[in-house]
Amino acid sequence: MDNKASMFVRAIRAGMLTTLLLAGVAVAAQDSSKYKTTYYGQKVSQFRLIKDTETGEIIFLGDSITDIAEWADLLKNNKVKNRGISGDNTFGVLARLDEVTGRKPARVFIMIGINDIANNTPDSTIISNYYTIIHRLQKESPATKICIQSILPTNNAFTEFKRHQDKEEHIQYINKQLQKLAVETHCTYVDLYHAMLNSEGKLDTRYTNDGLHLTGEGYTTWIKLLQDKKLL
Repeated sequence: MDNKASMFVRAIRAGMLTTLLLAGVAVAAQDSSKYKTTYYGQKVSQFRLIKDTETGEIIFLGDSITDIAEWADLLKNNKVKNRGISGDNTFGVLARLDEVTGRKPARVFIMIGINDIANNTPDSTIISNYYTIIHRLQKESPATKICIQSILPTNNAFTEFKRHQDKEEHIQYINKQLQKLAVETHCTYVDLYHAMLNSEGKLDTRYTNDGLHLTGEGYTTWIKLLQDKKLL
């Protein structure tokens, strides 16, 4: 664990939220533009055109793993909105978070970080950015209930997304810190990581066809877990 990571762990354990926030803002201010793809711009431009005309929205916020799902159809609920963008990372979520908080949703389910890990972003920076995301959600939309979802495992038997593979140590570390962060910020932590594992500790092939993203069976498992926890 590097020195910055140790600092954030100590801050979380001690409940030093203000210290963590200030450090997080400083780290997040670093230049990281990997999320700025043409697809990102296309999606965000659409999101900003969609008028906020209803109450009680449920937003799924994240990267391609969120983006791929047909959430409204799967849940048979048109108030469920997909705010996933393929290739996005914690910096990209921060850059577009105002569109989410401005809608004042009833609940936000967030899963982000695997692309940060694939880009070799330091664990401490990911946690810092994540804290800033949660802080802004709570400040700008205080009635919104926040569910922090774990980063999913991957499966290196597939070779399509090599940069995302063999990063289990980072994934598990980030998930542990997210669980602690959820406690400190009074959010709900959802452990999807262990629900998707096979006996070898990898993303189960029942749920993926490329070692990173989910098939319909994976989303069915995801939704059932949320429903069993009375979060949907």
